[in-house]
Amino acid sequence: MIIQKYSVNQYPVQHILTWVQTGEVAIPEIQRPFVWTSTQVRDFLDSLYQGYPVGYLIAWRNPNVRLKDGTTSQGKRILIDGQQRVTALMTSILGLKIINKDYETITVSIAFNPLEKRFEVTNPAIQKDSKWIANISEIFNPDFKLHQFVKSYCKKII
Repeated sequence: MIIQKYSVNQYPVQHILTWVQTGEVAIPEIQRPFVWTSTQVRDFLDSLYQGYPVGYLIAWRNPNVRLKDGTTSQGKRILIDGQQRVTALMTSILGLKIINKDYETITVSIAFNPLEKRFEVTNPAIQKDSKWIANISEIFNPDFKLHQFVKSYCKKII
């Protein structure tokens, strides 16, 4: 008799973001801090957008794992592999503040140009350029009004 010890599942990015928002996924104390640069976050989002493979996330359910915030996991999905990718999604898409390798609280802001289908790290020039969506996390905000945004964006670029 063989007992399955693990399973491999595919989830859309939105599903993983929902885990983050509901607190179902947690980062164990043993994980290193967020070390990616803003450019690496941009490249990761571009890879997702282009449909390139971006690797697996490995999560484990164990009620006794100590988390970065000092609590125990108590049935949450513990992120064993994929912390940098999930943290990149948390800050760039959800707009959440994260702690970087220097233990500073930051947000990584990524811009998108729909006409060129290109991502960039937000900077002052991009913020002034009407062709860019200066911070993509605004689009993923639950209060975002897509129709209103598209109408406004089209007026600006014509």
